[in-house]
Amino acid sequence: MTADALSPVRGACPHDCPDTCALLTTVENGRAVRVQGNPDHRHTDGVLCTKVSRYAERTHHPERLLQPLRRVGPKGSGRFEPVSWDEALDDIAARLKAIAARDPQAILPYSYAGTMGLVQGEGMAARFWHRLGASLLDRTICASAGGEGLTQTLGGKVGMKVEHFAEAQLILIWGSNSIGSNLHFWKLAQLAKRNGARLVCIDPRRTETADKCHEHIALKPGTDAALALSLMHELIVHDWLDHDYIARHTLGWEALRERALKWPPERAAEVCGVPVQQIRELARAYGTTKPAAIRLNYGMQRVRGGGNAARAVACLPALVGAWRHRAGGLLLSASGMFPVRREALLRPDLLAGRTPRTINMSTIGDDLLREASPGFGPKIEAVVVYNSNPVAVAPESGKVVRGFAREDLFTVVLEHFQTDTADLADYILPATTQHEHWDIHTSYGHTDVLLNRPAIAPQGQARTNTDVFRALAARMGFTEPCFAEDDLTLCRTAFGDGIDFQRLLDTGWVTLPVPEAPFAEGGFPTPSGRCEFHSARLAAQGLDPLPDHLPNAEPGGTHPDYPLAMISPPARNFLNSSFVNVQSLRDIEGQPLLEIHADDAAPRGIADGQMVRVFNERGEYRCVAEVSSRARPGVVNGLGIWWRKLGPFGTNVNEVTSQRLTDLGRAPTFYDCHVQVAPLEAAG
Repeated sequence: MTADALSPVRGACPHDCPDTCALLTTVENGRAVRVQGNPDHRHTDGVLCTKVSRYAERTHHPERLLQPLRRVGPKGSGRFEPVSWDEALDDIAARLKAIAARDPQAILPYSYAGTMGLVQGEGMAARFWHRLGASLLDRTICASAGGEGLTQTLGGKVGMKVEHFAEAQLILIWGSNSIGSNLHFWKLAQLAKRNGARLVCIDPRRTETADKCHEHIALKPGTDAALALSLMHELIVHDWLDHDYIARHTLGWEALRERALKWPPERAAEVCGVPVQQIRELARAYGTTKPAAIRLNYGMQRVRGGGNAARAVACLPALVGAWRHRAGGLLLSASGMFPVRREALLRPDLLAGRTPRTINMSTIGDDLLREASPGFGPKIEAVVVYNSNPVAVAPESGKVVRGFAREDLFTVVLEHFQTDTADLADYILPATTQHEHWDIHTSYGHTDVLLNRPAIAPQGQARTNTDVFRALAARMGFTEPCFAEDDLTLCRTAFGDGIDFQRLLDTGWVTLPVPEAPFAEGGFPTPSGRCEFHSARLAAQGLDPLPDHLPNAEPGGTHPDYPLAMISPPARNFLNSSFVNVQSLRDIEGQPLLEIHADDAAPRGIADGQMVRVFNERGEYRCVAEVSSRARPGVVNGLGIWWRKLGPFGTNVNEVTSQRLTDLGRAPTFYDCHVQVAPLEAAG
């Protein structure tokens, strides 16, 4: 053991999770040997999820990419050769420059939340793309429907402080498997439970979280808005309303009241597939218990009406005056609380008046297969992928594969491992992990800014995302001073004087000065300053200004060939497609699973543990059936997201999901999907 093991390095978890934990990494002989939660950070409290506690295993994985690779065989053949950084960057820059000379919009960046860091995410990359004039990417794949619904109602991604859930007397955990995806919130919910709070889980799947709550409401996928409107009906009929709060701090009450009165519990029960009495009792509990809090999460917005559903749920706290209490209200995302200086960091001014087209990341399968046209613009000739694995995670992946397999598509992938997407690249560039670079992080589950220090030197020839885009900028002839800024400067730029950066350096985090009960006296960040039941902004777009229930485009039971609804929540030990190649975590998960209720398995001749095919008009994938009460009748749960090449027969659950978009936010409808399931031997 060396001296560097005596002082663990302070860092932050980079992954797409509301907890944004503070990390302590123990280093021995230049290797990260242990990753722990920082006990001094109140939200982390020394505890990490199983996934991130194995982060050192990921950093020092034997299959880690440690040198640039160039394709030498046909697309998808897996044949690559080592190449120097200079050779790779020179060729990439030359190829991009030639395409840009014709039309820079033929070049597309593709990235998301492989790291949530502001610096290694888009800090330098966005500057490069803006200066180049490449197509813009609409980053919608996870949260934009719910985010738009929240923004149209509350004015932004804002809400109650997560720590105050511990003081609530009623907590609705809506569309969230908190034990698996929001572990530190679950600790607060358990504290509230011990203090007498009632916990209700609202989710089509009987999750691990539902097991631990007092009640589980197993509604059909895509019916959340119907349930919320019916709760409003009961609040009105029984006068469980805070009339003063409604009068002073909301907009559009009379119109919402009229709509809600069309949703008696009997109607909602039929739509949602839950008992009438369960809706009535939930409404009574919500209307009469103070303080009442809702932990909403993004699972419920991945359907056709996802934005409206988020709007409907976000209206509820204002009706009962829950915002008056610091332990009342709602939290979906806190990211709107952070004063990030995005223009200074991302430099959209480098566009210099140009307005490139925007490509939605959720329709990448279709868009890579499009030819040039007046409505679409130039054919996509090059894609640079970083912080994402679209071949595994994007919907209707059969088309995504065909698009990336185009021999005339120039593809560069910045990665830690040879993912499904990297298999189809022309160049694979080895990227640093969180242990090897500076970064700064916001959170969408609490209100602390966290700093990540590099704990070890980059392994092999790995380079930071920022270094790669700086080097490409130089080769493209971009001489603006902003391309010379180092990563620590970018960390400082992200917030400027908005935070105490020295304190961030000294402790690893800074807590934002957010009011204890931010909307106790109204003051919502909407145009009116009120909670907007009626949105003039939506009306101006020709959309319904009030929240409503929009039935799924593909509800289960309505298609004779594909009668089952399917949702595809993440497997507990993976985070989307991250960690799938960490052997210890894959050993825990075992194999790709489809949870199916006994009522649906029996008539199909499906036994527990049997290999099945899951299919619809878009494609099929194969996995093992688990006959389980975690699935409700009529709904199957395809746990994801396995790398295609690590699953049976080289496909995954996204083979059958749709590129159709949501009502608001232009987001994908992963959980609005109909399928049929059959034993594998019945194929053909």
